[in-house]
Amino acid sequence: METPMTDLASVQQAIHDLGAAGLSVLTSRGEREQRGKDQTFLPAHASDAVVFAESTDDVVKIVNICRTHRCPITPFGAGTSSEGHIAALHGGICIDLTRMNAVLQVNADDFDCVVQAGITRESLNRYLRDTGLFFPIDACPEASIGGMVSTRASGTHAVRYGTMRENVINVTAVLIDGRVVKTANRARKSAAAYDLTRLFVGSAGTLGIITEVTVRLHPVPDHVAAAVCAFPTIGDAARLVIEASQAGVCFAKVEFMDTVQIAWTNAYSKTNLAPKPHLFFEFDGPPQAVKEHAAIVEELAREHGASPLQWAIDAAERAHLWRARHEAIYACFAGRPGCQAWATDVTVPISRLADCIEETQRDLQELPFPVPILGHVGDGNFHLAFMIDPARPEEYEMAHDVYDRMVRRAIAMDGTCTGEHGVGYFKNRYLVEEFGEDTLSMMRDIKRALDPMNLLNPGKLFDAI
Repeated sequence: METPMTDLASVQQAIHDLGAAGLSVLTSRGEREQRGKDQTFLPAHASDAVVFAESTDDVVKIVNICRTHRCPITPFGAGTSSEGHIAALHGGICIDLTRMNAVLQVNADDFDCVVQAGITRESLNRYLRDTGLFFPIDACPEASIGGMVSTRASGTHAVRYGTMRENVINVTAVLIDGRVVKTANRARKSAAAYDLTRLFVGSAGTLGIITEVTVRLHPVPDHVAAAVCAFPTIGDAARLVIEASQAGVCFAKVEFMDTVQIAWTNAYSKTNLAPKPHLFFEFDGPPQAVKEHAAIVEELAREHGASPLQWAIDAAERAHLWRARHEAIYACFAGRPGCQAWATDVTVPISRLADCIEETQRDLQELPFPVPILGHVGDGNFHLAFMIDPARPEEYEMAHDVYDRMVRRAIAMDGTCTGEHGVGYFKNRYLVEEFGEDTLSMMRDIKRALDPMNLLNPGKLFDAI
């Protein structure tokens, strides 16, 4: 893929024209760097300017000016991604969409709503509070809906409600030539032509700038129960998830934390969990269904030598039980003070989950520093949280070796190099292995057709291969 060839004079002219068009433009170093680094350990890559969009029409103006001056464009939603998606690798203009944060339409009878791309998940659910509906994809409270579409995000609820792929009905996006496209209407299903909605889900801003999204909503469940229990080994915990899934158990959430993470969590969150691998469960739906599924899990847990399940029913009890999982990343920073976090993920078919986690755990035991394993194991997705001491660069090299083995192991098990973080620009080295060159060639053809000058978030996904 062609690298954008933009000279400084062209960039400066684009910045001038954006201001002249009445748009809000920032050029201070702090503002630019803030929007050039997400939650990864990867270094910041600042754009040459930040411009705010407040409508789809604003985005059209920005795109037209940037195209005229062959100026790269990097969209910014909230900065909560984990693989360098918002790094402006080739400089240019950052489009900040945070002011596009309105709920445009709620169709309660149809269980959907239309929002601007910059609204956060948490803000959307606050708006929906009195409707009896909610948006379930919980990648991060501060994550923007547009960013979640772009990274094909998921989270703890994915095992029950799916990922962004299953919960996005329509995307409105601005293409590099200035066209505004709407990918679908609000019908629950369609067999009409290409599924362009799915083309944009996970595209990381490389095909167009997403400005509006129609998302699927779900009824707030009438009964929710949560539980936690400890297991003798990491394999026992993983095998329970496999067997429960095969038995038809409908989890709302099922989260895993290994012994390292439990120790750090006990210290940070003041919990008193046994120093063993743990599973955290949540079930929702009609009371009788919750009771039946919980009973299956309790029986399987006994068979795998687990401790008795500790139950929480009311909202306050559930929040207290889940505190350990929700504060996991803060516990990691406290567990190795002064370290940089490198969180990564893979996903495998559920039948291979125990094998993949156990083999990865053996690799981690070779390291001279602790690395916790945690994840959304109900759909075969788990994470490593490397806490790297910046004063010891050799730790990065050792971590990368384990990371590389984990990713290749997952792909060999017919899994993926990323279940929810996305590719960004760090994981693109694994895409040939996962998809094959012919499939990647087809992806490049789509990119060239829609963005022939490679101005939209250049360097991401397969661009740098």
